[in-house]
Amino acid sequence: MIEIVPLTGIGEVRPGDDLADILHVALDRCGIELRAGDLLVVTQKIVSKAEGRFVSLADVEPGEEARRLADVTRKDARLVQLVLDESSAILRAVPHVLIARHRLGHVMANAGIDRSNIGAGEGDRALLLPIDPDGAASQLHARLDVPVVISDSFGRPWRMGVVAVAIGAAGLPALQDRRGELDRDGRTLEVTQVALADIVATAACLATGEGAEGIPAALVRGCPLAGPARPAADLVRPVHDDLFA
Repeated sequence: MIEIVPLTGIGEVRPGDDLADILHVALDRCGIELRAGDLLVVTQKIVSKAEGRFVSLADVEPGEEARRLADVTRKDARLVQLVLDESSAILRAVPHVLIARHRLGHVMANAGIDRSNIGAGEGDRALLLPIDPDGAASQLHARLDVPVVISDSFGRPWRMGVVAVAIGAAGLPALQDRRGELDRDGRTLEVTQVALADIVATAACLATGEGAEGIPAALVRGCPLAGPARPAADLVRPVHDDLFA
């Protein structure tokens, strides 16, 4: 049986905080003893906060392209400049929507830059994605001795609403390759690869929520993790394989 347990009482994470220690304390507070088959899902936001990935919009000087896109999207030109700085390409710009290919390869709104639930601070601020989500997951995995997924909320093509996906992973097969296995009828699976880290991230979101719940991490227990460890970067489809690029 698969269990999902929210890690409550974590509170506001600040730049320089020891995130592994915070999660360890949260596990103790919740009476959780880690065991085989456990993994932790940690939301991107507290990873970015601990890394100090805040930017004051007062310090951002929009360029000509940012101002042009701001007119199109009706967004703050300073925020648009941050999106440009964090991205390798702008894919769509229409009123109220700016879709970018992030420097890590993710195709996402506003390059993952967020201004909600980032804590009180001086002036108008934005929060960028972690510098290296797979690296951050690896550090937590080494410190806590448990597989780790770092999650973020993505929209999906041709679907309404957002779901959590993995942008960082360590200690588990983020992408399980099932090709060559047989189905129940004896047919060979030819294309099946399972985005395990995305599935786990979405499941954990049932506990962490998407709004003001204030639960930035969850334990997932009992999930099969067969296969060699692979990072979340392996979940990003290469541009040359993108049929809609």
